[in-house]
Amino acid sequence: MTARARVRAPELIGKGGWLNTGDRRPTLADLRGSIVILDFWTFCCVNCLHVLDELRALEEQHRDTVVIVGVHSPKFVHEAEHQAVVDAVERYGVHHPVLDDPELSTWRQYAVRAWPTLVVIDPEGYVVAQHAGEGHAHALEKLVNRLELEHAAKGTLRRGDGPYVPPEPVSTDLRFPGKMLALPGSGHYLVSDSTRHALVELAADGETVVRRIGTGERGLTDGDPGTARFSEPQGLALLPDGSVVVADTVNHALRRLDLDSGRVTTIAGTGRQWWQGSPTSGPAREVDLSSPWDVAWYQDRVWIAMAGVHQLWTYDPAAERIEVAAGTTNEGLVDGHAGDAWFAQPSGLSAAGDRLWIADSETSALRWAEPAADGDGYVIRTAVGTGLFDFGHRDGPAGQALLQHPLGVTGLPDGSVAVSDTYNNALRRYDPVSGEVTTLATELREPSDAAVVDGDVVVVESAGHRLTRMRLPEEATRVEGAAHRTQRAATDVAPGPLRLDVVFSAPPGQKLDDRYGPSTRLLVEATPPELLKAGTGKGTDLFRDLELDPSVPEGVLHVSAMAASCDDDADNPYPACHVHQQDWGVPVRLVPGGDARLALVLAGMDEGEPEVAEGPSERAPGVQ
Repeated sequence: MTARARVRAPELIGKGGWLNTGDRRPTLADLRGSIVILDFWTFCCVNCLHVLDELRALEEQHRDTVVIVGVHSPKFVHEAEHQAVVDAVERYGVHHPVLDDPELSTWRQYAVRAWPTLVVIDPEGYVVAQHAGEGHAHALEKLVNRLELEHAAKGTLRRGDGPYVPPEPVSTDLRFPGKMLALPGSGHYLVSDSTRHALVELAADGETVVRRIGTGERGLTDGDPGTARFSEPQGLALLPDGSVVVADTVNHALRRLDLDSGRVTTIAGTGRQWWQGSPTSGPAREVDLSSPWDVAWYQDRVWIAMAGVHQLWTYDPAAERIEVAAGTTNEGLVDGHAGDAWFAQPSGLSAAGDRLWIADSETSALRWAEPAADGDGYVIRTAVGTGLFDFGHRDGPAGQALLQHPLGVTGLPDGSVAVSDTYNNALRRYDPVSGEVTTLATELREPSDAAVVDGDVVVVESAGHRLTRMRLPEEATRVEGAAHRTQRAATDVAPGPLRLDVVFSAPPGQKLDDRYGPSTRLLVEATPPELLKAGTGKGTDLFRDLELDPSVPEGVLHVSAMAASCDDDADNPYPACHVHQQDWGVPVRLVPGGDARLALVLAGMDEGEPEVAEGPSERAPGVQ
């Protein structure tokens, strides 16, 4: 094993300050003696939410030696607001210290390129590993165990409580509700009480609790209202037989609610998260799902906004089967035939006539699916939105209008569409006839869904913990607003040849297992497509020689990488294997003298050039 420079971890700085630490502002010196795992996340990102779930077991099992620190690094303007970060920490049950870094200061210090990214710091304050994307829990467990042994022997490991201080609980009937459904006949509302892992039926006033369905504890348990368990449920859809389908998001499952008895049963999903290479169709209870965020009844199927893999899936209740309907798993905005389309975390669905409207949150877009004119499946079209990094609040012609991370969409009686424009705290309207976007209401707190009731519109104010009923205005207002781009800096690269290296080191005790074919995959695409003259497409090597067109000044490189590592045990015919994967959307700018190499760390440390900003270093054996 070759020696490499050990790099001292840069200090943790963030203008927004600390959450979940009481009045303390911990420094790395305060954390010396603990194994520190920095989780660079942003609350819009479903992959970041997956990593939060992956870290829960590690956090519990090593609470006396490991300190996890969330470094909140915003993509959207709304995510740079401190109160929004406070809300997100409670909403997603983050039980460790969080540094609010609205200006991406610590992000830059650690040379981070992707959400989510995990950085491991040993008890002496040196960076020993970096992991991007999901699926690294097993590798982190191995590394933590090794660091505990090494530093206990050296006397540099300190056991004890970390700096986490839980906030005071708040009592409200709803806590960060996600989606809602107006129930026929009774005038009641069914609401997914996401943070409390339950469903709530409210009376016609939208406030009085009629009943709660679910214990309120995280879990995947079928049964009556007093025993059923959910995990951050979101979307709700009424079926023709009068039952309700629930998108049980963090359980990666669909549940069925019998409204008469309140009984909950699982109808799709295994409780495990879908990974590349897993089946995408089959008996519904045997196929893994990935963060289903919303559901809608359309074309005699339940359509599912599968946010975790950037696709739309369908569930056929009669056949009890599930399958992919649209999307490639690539993250971006590409229209066309459903099988070729790209989505980015679709999070809201609404069927209206021949169209299924889609709130595509990460591209800040309103899109729709409809049957293809030639009868061959479905096509995907975009009404509002341009890409992953452009957003804002601007009304006017749809081609110029901007949204900011919408989570909900609702068909209106006149044929137009209401958009729950979540990060703009607004309810917007798109008119397919005129092609105009207007604003129906502002000063809503993170609206995530809406329904039309007797000519009014009822909005889920998720961060307001309530339903709000309002009259539909006869004339919507028009907001000139502003356009934004993510403050994440573009990477300056040289025109022409560009070497792409995805860095991956198998966890200790594991190796890449090629017994049944290549264990790595790499997909490279670009927006606009003209950016890449050579190097697009799929392959099995984790490197690629690209050629960038000098006539295209800027764009986004879409890189998807996967590596499967298995136990390195020649005597075990069935070694345990683990999948590591990440999708990068890397904004690049072509400038003379820019970098001719782009390194993206999937797991390990980049030996080609330093991955961490300045700090004192010394020579020592490398840590993979």
